[in-house]
Amino acid sequence: MSWTDFYRRQEILEAAVRLAGRNPAAPLPLAEVPGAEAHFGTEENILTALQYQWTRSLSGRLRAEVTDPDDADGLGDHVDAVARAWRSAVEEHETLRAVLDGAYERHASLRTMHEGELRMLAVTAGLADPREPAEEIVKVGHALEALLRTSHAQPARRRPVMGHLRRLLAPSA
Repeated sequence: MSWTDFYRRQEILEAAVRLAGRNPAAPLPLAEVPGAEAHFGTEENILTALQYQWTRSLSGRLRAEVTDPDDADGLGDHVDAVARAWRSAVEEHETLRAVLDGAYERHASLRTMHEGELRMLAVTAGLADPREPAEEIVKVGHALEALLRTSHAQPARRRPVMGHLRRLLAPSA
C-alpha cells in the first residue's frame, strides 16, 4: 500500500464515521462515501478498520495513564488510570465509539474484537488475571465498561470507583 492509498483510506474512514454519526446504530452508508466499496469492499471491513483505530487510541492512552513516572513502585490505582484513559478516548472519538457500539450486533468479528478490548481493560485495571478463563475476564470487562459508561454519562455524582465495581461484580462471583 502506498502512502497515497493509506491517506485515502483514512479519509474514507473519517467520512464514514462522520456520515454514520447521524444514526450510529444503522448500517454504514457506504454508497454515500466515495471510494468506500472500492477500498474496503464491505461494511464489516470498514468497521474492522475503525475498531482497530479505536483500540489503538485506547491502548495508547492506557499505556500513558498506567505508566506514570511518578508511580515508580507500580502501586498506583490502575482502575482510575483505566477510567481516565477510556474517558479520554471516548471524549476524543465519541462518534466513532457510538458507531462501533451500534455495529456489534451486526458483525460477530466486531464482537470478538470488543471482547479483546474488554479483556485489555479488565487486566490493565488489575481486576482480572490474564491466566483466568477468557469468559470470566470478559465478564469483568463488561462490568467495568458498564461502570465507565454510567459514570461518563453522569459525571456530577462522584462515587468511589472500587466500591461500585465490587457491587457490580458481586453477582458474577
